[in-house]
Amino acid sequence: MVTLGELVALLGCEPGSVDANIELDRIAPLDRAGPRELAFVAEARYLSALQSSTAGCVLLKPEWQSESPVPSLGVADPYLAYARVSALFDPSPAADVGIHPGAFVDPSASVPASASIGPGACVEANVVLGEHVVLSPGVHVGRGARVGDNCRLWPGAVLYHGVVLGDDCVVHANTVIGADGFGFARRSDGWEKISQLGSVRIGNRVDIGAGVTIDRGALDDTVIADDVIIDDQVHIAHNCVIGRRTAIAGCVGMAGSTVVGEDCTFAGQVGVSGHLKICDNAHFTGQAKVARKVDEPGSYSSGTPLEATRQWRKNAVRFGQLDAMQRRLVKLEAKLNALGEAVSDDD
Repeated sequence: MVTLGELVALLGCEPGSVDANIELDRIAPLDRAGPRELAFVAEARYLSALQSSTAGCVLLKPEWQSESPVPSLGVADPYLAYARVSALFDPSPAADVGIHPGAFVDPSASVPASASIGPGACVEANVVLGEHVVLSPGVHVGRGARVGDNCRLWPGAVLYHGVVLGDDCVVHANTVIGADGFGFARRSDGWEKISQLGSVRIGNRVDIGAGVTIDRGALDDTVIADDVIIDDQVHIAHNCVIGRRTAIAGCVGMAGSTVVGEDCTFAGQVGVSGHLKICDNAHFTGQAKVARKVDEPGSYSSGTPLEATRQWRKNAVRFGQLDAMQRRLVKLEAKLNALGEAVSDDD
């Protein structure tokens, strides 16, 4: 339960005439929120739904407050305000401080009294854990890894040896950080594995989703800078460098040694070829194939948009004919140019 007074204090907004003692139990969608629930309006197109709202309070822009039939708080960015207050309603279970009897912690590991280490967790030799770290059941932290203050690793997360995780990071379930990069040399009878000699360095306030794999570097480290957010099922290969505040959505695959600038966004299923450099503020829409360097900020797209299967099949056939059509077009243009020159000579 949260009071409106607590929301006002957190958001630093003007309370106006709202009753600071109003109690709220949860956040709910605008069209379903009841008297003990908080809602928000982030875009003007949803204002029509506001008229019939029965929410206990609504977060919206100050200029929209006059249209609200229920108590409201005026904030410059309602969606950002919603994000901030959501922490007050977070139902995630609090971790018990201490080391569970079913966990293994090597005697050489540095573990502060404020840390929480769950059953089945494994902390290997020379690991250093920061203050208030939470290792959920089944987490594995490899030899010599370092985990910063206030980090939380959810069940089954794995940090290989030597991985460095900054402060205030979240690593969700079954994510693997620091596995070998895909490095092999061809030999006459198969493949020779290249030992991966680097590690992974992750900055502060990085949020990593479930089932993510971030490979260690072949020589230098793979680097994820501060404030990067990574969705579920993402693969980042060895020696990639991801700039600050970049956002990577689900199922993105990024090949080795790619350098990504700051404030970039990758929508779902974007594929990035290796050894590319991507500038700051580059944005890639869903399923884009990034096969060359990008040195101009902006939005980039590729792939085939959804259409009816019957029409898609026709276009797919035509796509296979493009090379032959282009060759015929070049020949036709040459003939037309020759014909034009001949007419000019006659004149």
